[in-house]
Amino acid sequence: MRTGDQIVQDLPWRWNVQGKIFLIGGLGYMFDAWDVALNGFLTPLVGLEFDLSSGQAGLVATANLIGMAVGAVAWGTIADRIGRKSAFSITLAVFALFSVLGALSPNIEMFLLLRFLAGIGLGGCIPVDYAIVSEFSPKRERGRVLSAMDGWWPIGATLAGVSATLLVPFDGNWRWMLVLMILPALLLFWVRRGVPESPLYLVRKGREAEAREVIDDLVRRTGATPEPYVIPEPVKEDKRGGAVAAAADQLRRVWAYNPRITAVSWALFVSVMLVYYAALSWMPSILQEQGFGEIASFASTALMNAVGIVGVLLAVLVVDRVGRKRVIAIAGPATAVTLVLFSLLLDVPAAAIVALGAFGLLALVVIPVMYAYVSELYPTELRASGFGWASSASRAVTGFAPLLFGSVLWPVLGLPLTFTVLGLVLVAAVIYMMVAAPETTGRELDRIGSDDGAQDGQQPTPTV
Repeated sequence: MRTGDQIVQDLPWRWNVQGKIFLIGGLGYMFDAWDVALNGFLTPLVGLEFDLSSGQAGLVATANLIGMAVGAVAWGTIADRIGRKSAFSITLAVFALFSVLGALSPNIEMFLLLRFLAGIGLGGCIPVDYAIVSEFSPKRERGRVLSAMDGWWPIGATLAGVSATLLVPFDGNWRWMLVLMILPALLLFWVRRGVPESPLYLVRKGREAEAREVIDDLVRRTGATPEPYVIPEPVKEDKRGGAVAAAADQLRRVWAYNPRITAVSWALFVSVMLVYYAALSWMPSILQEQGFGEIASFASTALMNAVGIVGVLLAVLVVDRVGRKRVIAIAGPATAVTLVLFSLLLDVPAAAIVALGAFGLLALVVIPVMYAYVSELYPTELRASGFGWASSASRAVTGFAPLLFGSVLWPVLGLPLTFTVLGLVLVAAVIYMMVAAPETTGRELDRIGSDDGAQDGQQPTPTV
């Protein structure tokens, strides 16, 4: 007899059932993109208002990204302990509160503090949203669904660019940019209250009555044929200690589960996002330094983000046909190459914009596939934490990237060499992935890391 989680993963896809979860989860991810992309537009504007040096201006993005690093760990742990549904809503509420307060900041110190606190709330969106969407998705569709989730990123980033460009002529424009972003976030917070708890989470926690209620409802609403199933014994966890102890315990379990998988996850997240965030946070400033006007530099960056929508569509088309690892191995290094070409072509504006568009497209091929891949590598009881810690590692490293980029890398090494070095780091991570981690395409969640085999770096699952 099959288990409840297997029933969920073999259901047919229905837009009014799993598609609703995808849309609601994706909209939260859109605000993550909007906020991160907004850092690039806030940096020159806030720097001008508070008379900041180039190095000091880098703190605008750094404060926000470090907050997201803290949030990714905190909310990933919370989601694995108290459930996806609760964390699903609270993250947006925290983000909205501190964002609106940030728009009222009287000085740079208060602004940086509030951007850090807003980042803590928003940092939980990616691990929590990906966990809940993956756990509602049928395994046949999961790769395409999780890759399509990243389609919300270029939409959010484009909205950031368009709104920033339109608000440039207004006084206090950067404050209005923050206010405009939180209004739809508050509406989404209200909508999320109706999302059910993840059935896979309920199964793994041994909450049988609740799990059966959700699973039976999914079977009925998708039109699948009902069949008997069993709910397996819950996974035992040590719940002693406070929040810090819980986070430390989850980190221990993430590494104990499979050190090679966790090392690959962290290496991919850090290297890919280092390249992406370094460009995203400073692109308007780079273009202005090259002679582009404020509106032209903002519009060009918005175009870079908009092209990413095509990249996500390509990712959705190839992720299940080509496989997660192969897409990452090809598109990842290619992304870095386009940035190097962009930096070499800055004296030819039209060619530079083409290279910038190619970067936006390829970055949004590799990132959604990477997110889908990492979220599949961990079992349900560690999925949000494993993804959250990998995301946090990237946020922690990339959080300092805007600061180092503006004060050391760009002024000392120059753009071509800086982007080359970042690209070599990404290539090293891809090579490690190819030899150390399994392919996840078409396989059942919670069984991906448990097969004993040498191919694709597969290993038996260590005891947690």
